[in-house]
Amino acid sequence: MTGGAGFIGSNLVDALVARGDDVHVLDNLSKGRRESVNAAAELRVADIRDPDAVFDAVQPQLVFHLAAQADVRVSVESPALDADVNVLGTVRILEAARRHDAKVVFASSGGAAYGECDGPAAETAPLEPLAPYGTSKLCGEEYLATWNRLYSASHVSLRLGNVYGPRQMPHGEAGVVAIFMGLLRDGGTPTIFGDGSQTRDYVYVGDVVDAFVRASDHDGGVFNIGTGTETSVVELYRAIGAATGIAREPAAAPARLGELRRSVLDPSLAERELRWRAGHSLAEGLAETWSFISSM
Repeated sequence: MTGGAGFIGSNLVDALVARGDDVHVLDNLSKGRRESVNAAAELRVADIRDPDAVFDAVQPQLVFHLAAQADVRVSVESPALDADVNVLGTVRILEAARRHDAKVVFASSGGAAYGECDGPAAETAPLEPLAPYGTSKLCGEEYLATWNRLYSASHVSLRLGNVYGPRQMPHGEAGVVAIFMGLLRDGGTPTIFGDGSQTRDYVYVGDVVDAFVRASDHDGGVFNIGTGTETSVVELYRAIGAATGIAREPAAAPARLGELRRSVLDPSLAERELRWRAGHSLAEGLAETWSFISSM
């Protein structure tokens, strides 16, 4: 697994270890944390842009490709770096996997791919990314699809919603759930930009892990992994207050340039073909997340 020391990856590693898989993690630890990797998995510190030695040593049957340059702001400021990691890195992972006849399940991004949504976006919706990060993820999807056609492979791309849950760190490029909870824990004041009506599709990491596992048995394609439900920032903040038991008035700031107003995914195809559906309500997921963050 690439990126197995990160937030989503380390949770997926735990699930694979629990089902008895022999798991090897390829991570350069630029963002991931060594201590997040399950002790039963083997961590191999390397970069996805140079994966051959690790693949030749491991000879994998299945590859979960989660490692990425995931900061939208970095992609705008340094699009060449973003493409080097997310596009060329993915090509090199695909080629390393092909040499060992291994299937790839790729972590793409629904919010970054579709741009503004006028309702739950299906996989057939127009693809209008607003940042190089989204473009690089779509390029990765297209390379997987091309390899499926060219080599009769069965690689799968998952377009993830806004994933939250345990092990998401409340700083840096973290999601809003972890940032808000970290500030509340430390006595800080979360900031809501604009009027707070902008919406996202928040999906719990445990449900995302289940989607990856199910996708590993599918014969190829692209699937949205979200709840199909929009939650505004204001609604999210109220739900976080209920989960944490902390009532604190948020700070207000001007809307951020280029921020999406609406982003929500239609998960119907994943429900039909992967037999997957998000199992955690927002309240349940936030309670699990607070249990982790409050104990850090």
